[in-house]
Amino acid sequence: MANHKTTPTGRASPFAEDEIIVTKTDPKGRILYANEVFLSVSRMSLASVLGQPHSIVRHPDMPRCIFEMMWKTIAAGGEFFGYVKNMASNGDHYWVFAHVTPSRDAGGAITGFHSNRRKPDAAQIARIEPLYQRLLAAEHAQADRKAGQRQGAELLAAFLAERRLSYEQFAFSV
Repeated sequence: MANHKTTPTGRASPFAEDEIIVTKTDPKGRILYANEVFLSVSRMSLASVLGQPHSIVRHPDMPRCIFEMMWKTIAAGGEFFGYVKNMASNGDHYWVFAHVTPSRDAGGAITGFHSNRRKPDAAQIARIEPLYQRLLAAEHAQADRKAGQRQGAELLAAFLAERRLSYEQFAFSV
């Protein structure tokens, strides 16, 4: 779960275009590895993140339906590409373009997940943020969290169907 004690500041956490954030998790999403870029941008220590759910960097502006789609994709063995707004421990935010893929053992069983994230440019964020705001508003319009998540997922599906795109195709077209 995200750290709900932290309040978003509205400030961006510094993150260079040539830096790559890398994390590895177990099958339940608990962090097993985090590189120095992740630690610097999220303003956390290695000791404080190891064993914690990756959602410790979840920003409240992120629609839950995006994470649901990601988890369905990677749990089924697929790769996920998408935009994510994360929150550092001090409340600053940082946008990433994430590539999340399953890690497998010699027999092909999923043993965890590996994520590489780059900084998207401002134009990409400007295109994705209004969609995410609409999805989040749809999710919050429902009193029940699961119903809200379904509402957001339905809105996203309609948005993508109208454009005849998958989310991955949309993400790469932004």
